[in-house]
Amino acid sequence: MNTIQNTPAAKWRTGLQPLMPSSLTAERPEGYDIYPYHAVGSGKIFSGYSSLAHWIAEHKFVAIDGYIGAFWNEVKQALNQEFQNVGLNVRWVDTADYLRSPEEIEELVSTFIGTPGSVWGTKTDLTLSQFFNFKGEIVADPEFDITIVIGTGSSMIAHDAQLVYLDLPKNELQLRMRAGAVTNLGSGKTDTNAEMYKRFYFVDWPVLNEYKKAIVDRIAVIADTQWKGTINWMLAAPFNNALLHMSKEVFRVRPWFEAGAWGGQWMKENIEGLNKEDVNLAWSFELIVPENGIVFESDGNLLEVSFDFLMFKQKEAVLGKHAMLFGDIFPIRFDFLDTWDGGNLSIQCHPSQQYIEQHFGEPVITQDETYYILEAQEGASVYLGFQDDINPKQFREELEHSQATGTKIDITKYVQLHDAKKHDLFLIPNGTVHSAAAGNLVLEISATPYIFTFKMYDWVRLDLNGQPRAINIDHAFNNLKFERKGQRVVDELISKPSVIKQGDNWQIVHLPTHADHFYDVERLEFDTKITVQTDGSVNVLMLVEGTSIEIVAGDGPKTTFYFAETFVVPAAAKTYTLYNRSTTRAKVVRAFIKP
Repeated sequence: MNTIQNTPAAKWRTGLQPLMPSSLTAERPEGYDIYPYHAVGSGKIFSGYSSLAHWIAEHKFVAIDGYIGAFWNEVKQALNQEFQNVGLNVRWVDTADYLRSPEEIEELVSTFIGTPGSVWGTKTDLTLSQFFNFKGEIVADPEFDITIVIGTGSSMIAHDAQLVYLDLPKNELQLRMRAGAVTNLGSGKTDTNAEMYKRFYFVDWPVLNEYKKAIVDRIAVIADTQWKGTINWMLAAPFNNALLHMSKEVFRVRPWFEAGAWGGQWMKENIEGLNKEDVNLAWSFELIVPENGIVFESDGNLLEVSFDFLMFKQKEAVLGKHAMLFGDIFPIRFDFLDTWDGGNLSIQCHPSQQYIEQHFGEPVITQDETYYILEAQEGASVYLGFQDDINPKQFREELEHSQATGTKIDITKYVQLHDAKKHDLFLIPNGTVHSAAAGNLVLEISATPYIFTFKMYDWVRLDLNGQPRAINIDHAFNNLKFERKGQRVVDELISKPSVIKQGDNWQIVHLPTHADHFYDVERLEFDTKITVQTDGSVNVLMLVEGTSIEIVAGDGPKTTFYFAETFVVPAAAKTYTLYNRSTTRAKVVRAFIKP
């Protein structure tokens, strides 16, 4: 369903970064781990189609539902071969046969995906049922040993069936998309990467996430389908128990990495396990949870599921007193922008809350950001705020001329350039002109929305595919705050650290954020250990100086984290203690929701 039929030789994913292994293949590295997992005990995760087929055979009537991008035909063929091997006769019902026509679906979604070529759409309010023409409920057929309804939406027509849910990590979905191996929901064809991603973001993912939330308590088996030829799966009871434990202890999500037009070399040079042949790495999705997964381990078998399962089940424990405001949205984002031996990001800004909701359907929060400088080369800098003599009309005219003619701009005539050094924090509330210049490894501490970047000037360069990057001058000028200029930028948009608590061998440094930011930032600095309260907020942390620390959060086990790893302490942990395992003072940044 929604999958291009692949021959065995067909390319099914693209990109140079490796696929996560289905089982542990080596000891965990002494340093940053690209595959962090949470052990759930022995006998909890099973591997292979044979074991899943055995479970299905015991239940006779099963719905195999799941996320877009799963290779449904491969799953069906592999399971059917297992059933044939033991002489079981199976009735298969494919939900793909009930999809509305691609033309009908294209008309249905057209309101939400904007015009071709534009990167913008509007978050949909469609439901999954609107993509189908189901004609009544399916029931078990007594003439067959097993009845299986398979495909996205199967649980809608098989209410009495045992529900198997097939998940797929968002990064792997996008790699399959770029290889032409999958299509959008109900589409009959592939499109450009930009158009398909826009449709995923504004239509397919919201529809499927809401559906997942509606059926989450019915799931009997959760499975990971990111590999070809095998599958890992877990029963609901241990899965739910694992989510419960996660919601009260420290955890990491699985990061993933992307090259980009301005990307640098720090992550390639310093993180073990990444493909060094990639041209660069621009981003690490450290904690951009709409696209991150969480990984569980049992007997060496690994299973990844989307982060939203944790929020659907345990948002009150994770977010504490803020769960009522944010609901299923995890509000804080950590990611890396790597311009080390790279280039400048575009000159850009982000929308106001009213604008992002009115134009793009994004609820609750907008894209308010900060840049924490984790590492900086000699001469590194950040573009931030306008020059005191900014003339908005002249600035716009020069931007439009550059876009039309490919003429380079001396951007410092309009935008300030500030020296950047390790541990600086630059504040970027919505409407602020900014860019990370070359020579930085930026830890971006931000609100969760992550695609709403209005580029005004991109240094007259092409993307890695040789195409011009989208410029959005109109959107930018609808949001730019030209009063953020001159000395006001230094006074209000460059954080001024101050020590707010201290002891014999520790101190807490406050790095105040802007009044428009709903989150705040502190740096915990300690020689031996420090104990911190969550104060009813989720805490997101990173070791920004030192080699490693250990942490005990709530009643959880002692866990080790290394330099540049992002980790989360849920509000329900209430208290946590950090132990320095470095030879020098450890420094840990923490972000949390303001009281």
